[in-house]
Amino acid sequence: MPAFQFRTVPHLIVEPGAAAQLGAHIAHHFPTVRRALLVTDAGFLRTGLADAPLHSLRTAGIDTHVFSDVQADPPEAIVLAGVAQARMFHVELIIGLGGGSSLDVAKLIAVLVPGHQELAQLYGIGNVHGQRLPLVQLPTTAGTGSEVTHIAIVTTGATSKMGVVAPQLYADLAILDASLTLGLPPAVTAATGIDAMVHAIEAYTSRLLKNPLSDMLASQALSLLSANLLTACRDGSHLPARQAMLLGAMLAGQAFANAPVAAVHALAYPIGGLFHVPHGLSNALVLPHVLRFNLSHAAPLYAQLAAIVQPGITGSDEARANALIDAMQAIASATGIARTLREVGIAASDLDRLADEAMLQTRLLGNNPRPVTRSDARAIYAAAL
Repeated sequence: MPAFQFRTVPHLIVEPGAAAQLGAHIAHHFPTVRRALLVTDAGFLRTGLADAPLHSLRTAGIDTHVFSDVQADPPEAIVLAGVAQARMFHVELIIGLGGGSSLDVAKLIAVLVPGHQELAQLYGIGNVHGQRLPLVQLPTTAGTGSEVTHIAIVTTGATSKMGVVAPQLYADLAILDASLTLGLPPAVTAATGIDAMVHAIEAYTSRLLKNPLSDMLASQALSLLSANLLTACRDGSHLPARQAMLLGAMLAGQAFANAPVAAVHALAYPIGGLFHVPHGLSNALVLPHVLRFNLSHAAPLYAQLAAIVQPGITGSDEARANALIDAMQAIASATGIARTLREVGIAASDLDRLADEAMLQTRLLGNNPRPVTRSDARAIYAAAL
């Protein structure tokens, strides 16, 4: 067995209704904290689902300021605005409440507020230095797994994205309360759920850092997600399905934080950056085509995953691997999300630009089971068109 290391968030609370006790949980873990910044987006704030957590914080004697300017694919200016607000109110703790973008912004605010570094100095792997503020994360989508990852993605130009990867980005506490996800529309449930399934699949087949713990987590994640996604899409108020999805997404997050994602994400990022397609949907659009491309190098692993998605499946490794691809396409079809790049406004004339951008994602491409050239990337996009 190869040597490996494994890291994750030290404390998890998985409980429907736990968000309404947020103040008590924070008072227990951080008894001296009196001022916090809650990082979210305006759309989630409008749902009213933040009211109970905010009330519990104030009841616990924690003066909480709300930063609700987060948007999808957050640009640097949003992160810096959050840092400025946190410093203005002299906050002592950061709370992320939202989808992956809010959780990522919360991580970076927690790191930047003490003033050790500028944002531009953080990009890359292992470039965060010094202590951050205490950090608590509450996901409101079952997708990114950001509440248990040490990664934050920022939009750095008109279309380009950069990642910050450092152990300081792991939260101190993550709270998984499925009642926060009950209002998600079916399309968002589908795209974020497939995003989580991609995390599990890519972690399980990651070339360099795949390990027994990440394999176990990815397998369990895929089992929960594949068994509950369609139920959560069809009946958004089904709390057991929602809790299973949230747990599955978190397990997949723990897996890929330690066994990183690869070409599906590398090819998805330019779709999101250039055409403002939501991240989960971008992944779903290229997933079957990247899996097919990887068959020559990963068929035995895909065959193992096929048995999770379709219990009792038989046949050769290649046949079962192809069955996994078919099953993922069937799930996407059943949810009603877009299936082709053309459906999200991408034309054949855009493929060269997409391929050029994808090749810049060297951090991700190095994890893919099969090497990816520019011509390979363009061919995958063409197949997805």
